[in-house]
Amino acid sequence: MARYIGPTSKKARAFGDPIFGFDKAFDRKKYAPGQHGPSRKKKQRSDYAVQLMEKQKAKYTYGVLERQFRKTFDEAARAHGVTGEVLLQRLEARLDNVIFRLGLAPTRSGARQLVSHKHVTVNGVVTNVPSCQLRPGDKLSIRGKSQGNGNIQLGAKAEVKKFSWLDWNPDKNEGTFMAYPERAHIPEKINEQLIVELYSK
Repeated sequence: MARYIGPTSKKARAFGDPIFGFDKAFDRKKYAPGQHGPSRKKKQRSDYAVQLMEKQKAKYTYGVLERQFRKTFDEAARAHGVTGEVLLQRLEARLDNVIFRLGLAPTRSGARQLVSHKHVTVNGVVTNVPSCQLRPGDKLSIRGKSQGNGNIQLGAKAEVKKFSWLDWNPDKNEGTFMAYPERAHIPEKINEQLIVELYSK
């Protein structure tokens, strides 16, 4: 499946948020891209444009294309609970996102590559599907042959932010998806209600 491989700084500037992580270029130019720079007068956006921008922001943040994002939304709409919150929970439960949250890869695209190259097991089974949905209690680990990989070792030993819904055992190179995160604990600056309003039209 195709993925966005264009300039990340340009996309981050368009959304006004470093959605791909720390970015020196974004820090220097915290305004929308374009030849006229920050001096260009901003146009008033319609409600639809604001909603569409929020959906695009979520898609690029989690590295999901339109068809898969819509499928995830439909599943969230059928589930019990607040649709917007369930949508973000399902995005957070993706295997590539959990690998990123655990600090085994510096970016979600890097985490996706680890999974695609069969470096990760889920409940003891080698899994190469980045969109694999984890459930509370699922255990993931670095495959035996891959534990000597220098990049993975550096990621596993790095000091990363701890998340209450995840647990990592560095001695066993094993992590556990403890529970679906509450909305207040998800750090992404996404207004999920705008996405719900967009798809409800």
